[in-house]
Amino acid sequence: MVLLRQAVGHTLRNARTAQSRTLRDVAREARVSLGYLSEVERGQKEASSELLNAICEALGLTLSSVMTGVTHELASRESAKLSVVDAA
Repeated sequence: MVLLRQAVGHTLRNARTAQSRTLRDVAREARVSLGYLSEVERGQKEASSELLNAICEALGLTLSSVMTGVTHELASRESAKLSVVDAA
């Protein structure tokens, strides 16, 4: 099972790279450390709602749009695992 923090990190990384922005740029604008943002994107740290909102704002996104992306990420991974189990 994919962890929620991994789905959040993947969604944030996809948004950042789609904008061709660096970790350093987003971290500075969100006022979080570069290492912290990197760990959040890798799914190793769970961002508080306040820091997650700051990262979203730095990316020019709403928190709800990021959560929608997280929902899609989780759903795609769940369905992929279900189809493997069903095939066995």
